[in-house]
Amino acid sequence: MFVILKDLFKKDRKFLFGFTVICILAFLAILSFLSPYDPRSWSVVPKDRPPSFQYILGTNSMGQDIFWNTTHALKNSFVLGITTAVVATIIGTIVGLIAGYRGGTLDKVLMSINDSFIVLPSLPILVFLSFSLRGKMTMFVLGLTLSVFSWPWGGKQVRAQVLSLREREFTYTSVFSGMNMWKVVFREHLPFVIPWVIANFINTILWALGMEITLSVLGLTSLETPTIGTTIHWAMQYQAIFRGIWWWLLTPIILCVLLFIALYMLSVSISEFLDPRTRLQRIKMGG
Repeated sequence: MFVILKDLFKKDRKFLFGFTVICILAFLAILSFLSPYDPRSWSVVPKDRPPSFQYILGTNSMGQDIFWNTTHALKNSFVLGITTAVVATIIGTIVGLIAGYRGGTLDKVLMSINDSFIVLPSLPILVFLSFSLRGKMTMFVLGLTLSVFSWPWGGKQVRAQVLSLREREFTYTSVFSGMNMWKVVFREHLPFVIPWVIANFINTILWALGMEITLSVLGLTSLETPTIGTTIHWAMQYQAIFRGIWWWLLTPIILCVLLFIALYMLSVSISEFLDPRTRLQRIKMGG
């Protein structure tokens, strides 16, 4: 693992940029545990102060220090994205591995369920659920809800790869040696689909953050919990741009752009590095 990271750092600038940005943002999220302010409290500092040495990113119209509020927002957004990605990736990978390997009736049943979730209009359903459960929609609950709509894409990609792998000689060898289905799919097939699993994991985080921002701007999440989306919501509610409080709205937008670009670059660079065809090309060039 350390060898892979070392090679990525040396040979891929996209990975270096994405990893560096994510580390910086993660460090800011960890700083939230040292915050002198309760993120749910208002009027703890003077209102509408521009950035200064005392208030690095200024203050907002709710009497909150934007820097410390941002650290809490990053922490909660990371929790949401990772929760969604972990649950969705586990479900999608298992479904894809089993459906691709077994085929037949089980494959048809699992893919029918998979495709049913794909065609569901996720945004209207999420808007309805968020409106109905507004008081109970914590970051963890929202993450679990989002994972229900995001696992099918990964499952379909993994299945497509396993359909090819099950016809390879090493699969027949594993079966003839006495391996059961679970050992074959997890020991023999899973390593080959890891690039797609990692890419789907990162892409799911991107999708979850995008949906959270959309729902928060519409006022359909737990607005007292600071996230990138709720920060934008409150800045718009208080008309920060029209009142000249540009630092309030600009801060979450810049963080959002950096986070999305960094995650995208990580996804692309890791997928390219772990792709067997790309690795073979690097070996040939090195030789």
